[in-house]
Amino acid sequence: MKLYYSQGACSLSAHIALYEAGLTFEAIPAPTKTHKLPDGTDFYNINPLGYVPLLELDDGRRLHEGPAIVQYIADQVPEKNLAPANGTFERYKLQEWLTFIGTELHKNFAPLFKPGTPVETKAAASDQLKSRLAWVDGELAGKDYLLGDHFSVADGYLFNVTNWAHLVGLDISGFANLLAFRARVAARPAVITAMKAEGLLIR
Repeated sequence: MKLYYSQGACSLSAHIALYEAGLTFEAIPAPTKTHKLPDGTDFYNINPLGYVPLLELDDGRRLHEGPAIVQYIADQVPEKNLAPANGTFERYKLQEWLTFIGTELHKNFAPLFKPGTPVETKAAASDQLKSRLAWVDGELAGKDYLLGDHFSVADGYLFNVTNWAHLVGLDISGFANLLAFRARVAARPAVITAMKAEGLLIR
């Protein structure tokens, strides 16, 4: 398999999932600013949408949405319990979390990164994020991870997205449960490996 990623972008979630799964893969940088691969290939020729992550299977088939990619990865190694079994209520809870993180958190960070975003728009996005993160903080009370006591691919996604808070000046210091969760996830060997692979940690 090949994972096309950009340093620190939402593709970190898939990167973490692959290391957690213990699968063999090739990681290929596809910077979101240049869209040029290390060999000079235009990334748009591989993914016309131009964004990451993109997972290419050994037979050439491709997936290009993070929540679908991490579930595919998890299902390759069911014994790792990175996602509950398909058809169970718990699997729908995982999908609920992946959807929430993608639509309520991930998308609300976007205007904070874009140069030229009006101050009012940034303020509204920040307020929305804080409101949603306050809810997440409450949901994490008494739990190690989003689904309980076992790490899932949704946890990697939440960790990935909340990594952006310090980059855009979003203060999350008041969310004790979220901070404890982040520390817990950050200490996982697969997460450390993924972070180092993307140059996000000093080796």
